[in-house]
Amino acid sequence: MAAVRISSRSGLPSLLLYLGIGIAMGQDGIFDVKFDNAELTQVIGYAALVVILAEGGLGTKWKEVKPALPAAAMLSTVGVGISVGVTASAAHFLIGLDWRQALIVGAVVSSTDAAAVFSVLRKVPLPSRITGVLEAESGFNDAPVVILVVAFSAVGPVEHWYVLVGEIALELAIGAAIGLAVGWLGAYGIRHVALPASGLYPIAVMAIAVSAYAAGAMVHGSGFLAVYLAAMVLGNSKLPHWPATRGFADGLGWLAQIGMFVLLGLLVAPHDLVDDFWPAVVVGLVLTAVARPLSVFISLAPFRLPRREKALMSWAGLRGAVPIVLATIPMVSGIDGSTRVFNIVFVLVIVYTLIQGPTLPWLARTLKISDDPSETADLGIESAPLERLRGHLLSVAVPGKSKMHGVEVAELRLPAGAAVTLVVREGKSFVPAPSTVLRRGDELLVVATDPVRDATEARLRAVGQGGKLAGWLGTDGTDRPDTPVVDMPHLVKLARKLGRSGEGTPGDKARDSRTPH
Repeated sequence: MAAVRISSRSGLPSLLLYLGIGIAMGQDGIFDVKFDNAELTQVIGYAALVVILAEGGLGTKWKEVKPALPAAAMLSTVGVGISVGVTASAAHFLIGLDWRQALIVGAVVSSTDAAAVFSVLRKVPLPSRITGVLEAESGFNDAPVVILVVAFSAVGPVEHWYVLVGEIALELAIGAAIGLAVGWLGAYGIRHVALPASGLYPIAVMAIAVSAYAAGAMVHGSGFLAVYLAAMVLGNSKLPHWPATRGFADGLGWLAQIGMFVLLGLLVAPHDLVDDFWPAVVVGLVLTAVARPLSVFISLAPFRLPRREKALMSWAGLRGAVPIVLATIPMVSGIDGSTRVFNIVFVLVIVYTLIQGPTLPWLARTLKISDDPSETADLGIESAPLERLRGHLLSVAVPGKSKMHGVEVAELRLPAGAAVTLVVREGKSFVPAPSTVLRRGDELLVVATDPVRDATEARLRAVGQGGKLAGWLGTDGTDRPDTPVVDMPHLVKLARKLGRSGEGTPGDKARDSRTPH
């Protein structure tokens, strides 16, 4: 857990820390553990990658990724092809690898690592259009790269390029179809089947995502793309007990990273890396300074993005454990020189991850690319179903940029059947009055009956984006016109009744309230 905290604070992907632990335990290390089973490493690495992609898909917001899909698709296909060609040429002509080994190196290092991207980019304040492209790319490009590495590592002559392109297109299409279908069916089933215990929901969600990988692989499709898309569909569906599911997936993702990285550290022999250090640096320099920028600028040319954003995306092509896992494929296949390929990839990933990860925030500031401070942040709304009461308990976090700051509870204008029941502010909770003013950092507990749950969420998001005048400003949180939610005749009757009884109007009672404002 100390490694997790260090990684979070330093901006380094946890890859480096866990690889260091594995190296310290393995050959030439403190415990001198002998481990050279590349086949077992590959199997465990694949399993860990499935979990990491599932966790990343569950945390990917559709509204951020949707506009980025065309750009991410181009980077994951055309961009990968450009990167493989340039990097393989450098490996062949500059360090003397034969063409098969050079193509394997070029393909392996052309995959950006999902774990590295998810762990670093989510801590860097970049605009959502950039993080959406980079996260989607890291989830998509594993599939074509795996196909290329397997093809280049096969015994016998390498297939013609047009055959490989056809295979990649077919496997991606099959994987995408299966992933979307499994995700939709899984989300539908979870919403309509009552499980006997709330703890089963997180397990069911992860099991559905993993089954998408199995289904895709069985029909010769891309299992990696299938699991990512299935998890994305599940993550953007309104599933019961979502906070517990998200926490469970996050924990499994960390566990998969730790296990995979430590195992890769055990597999490497540090004394064998000395001779391949400078060749790896040369190939990595070409990859980082030439191949990656070319792939970004050429594949994104149709999208008219600013050059400084393309420059940042070029530097943000983070590598991690995925290239190292893929480098075990030629070792298992028995390709000549596969050990040297593995060592070159290992050193390249370590050196350039150490350089790129920590310098990414600095480059974003230098290029003046950061999240727009005026952009309103979306509310984090979590839902727990109250089956017997046919209601929902919504937990609403008011972020720093939300326009809900300064809005009174009564001005939320929630639909009939919904009410703010509790406010948690600075660690203290209280029952709000209608005139209680909401602040940044508040957490609200909102109870909504089943029929008005969606309308309540839409209204809360609308106020978070447009403030108290959301309905008049055209911001309603949905694609439908804002729904009037204030029952004025009822309030007038209530005010008259209270006035006759000498208790004052609701506004008088609110002003006399002693709850914090």
